[in-house]
Amino acid sequence: MALLSRIDRQPGDESPLAAVISARDGETMAMVRHAIHEKRMRLAFQPVVLGSDPSRIAFYEGLMRVVDPTGRVIPARDFIDGVEGDELGRQIDCLALDIGLTTLARHRNIRLSVNMSARSVGYPRWMRILRKGLSADQTIGERLILEVTESSAMMIPELVIAFMDELQGLGVSFALDDFGAGQTSFRYFRDFFFDVVKIDGQFIRNVSRDGDNQALTRALMSIGQHFNMMTVAESVETVQDAQWLQAAGIDCMQGYLFGAPTVRPEWMEVRGKKSG
Repeated sequence: MALLSRIDRQPGDESPLAAVISARDGETMAMVRHAIHEKRMRLAFQPVVLGSDPSRIAFYEGLMRVVDPTGRVIPARDFIDGVEGDELGRQIDCLALDIGLTTLARHRNIRLSVNMSARSVGYPRWMRILRKGLSADQTIGERLILEVTESSAMMIPELVIAFMDELQGLGVSFALDDFGAGQTSFRYFRDFFFDVVKIDGQFIRNVSRDGDNQALTRALMSIGQHFNMMTVAESVETVQDAQWLQAAGIDCMQGYLFGAPTVRPEWMEVRGKKSG
């Protein structure tokens, strides 16, 4: 019977698996679209700590979240791949930047990184939000970090390089996210002048016990340090891994060991109580 169904299927027919994937993607797009329309998008803030003193926070990363109608918080990894190349992806970038800039304006003692796609560089609304936010407070530019994934930056390197050069002149910093996970072209890499390089978590997990991860992490750190970039280890989850990274000379660390992303960080609660 299975053979017969394969024979009967026409070349243009959709396989059952493809149909399931298509339906799931459609549901994801609808969920995100409704969340944007109903303003159920939030930033969850995760601390990035100093390698030399993990009790001190260098900056926070703002990670986009959807709050569903039941109040459940859905992380970006559950939906971002389905909307990255769509108009919804640009809308999410706009919301993330708007929330991030508003947060920086309200909390003048923090530094914050906000994720973006290289596709948003030429998106007029995103650029308007950026320029308006930077002009509202002269300290915001020096406290804003824009994070671009390695794969995104390499899609349109010339455009990203020009954009970075312009914004760095206004004090904005740039971080290369997920370093080591994509297809880096070192011909372009040396022209980017990222301020921060974040080493992908796949090399950091179990780094204290995995010799291969140790060699790769040291290599990635060496590249970042050669280009005068602050090195950040992502996905640090154990004391042993943190101790190995400190001994190796990492500049900063980020992961559940130091705090989970939260939409209501302590510093936001404190300000809310003062305002009340």
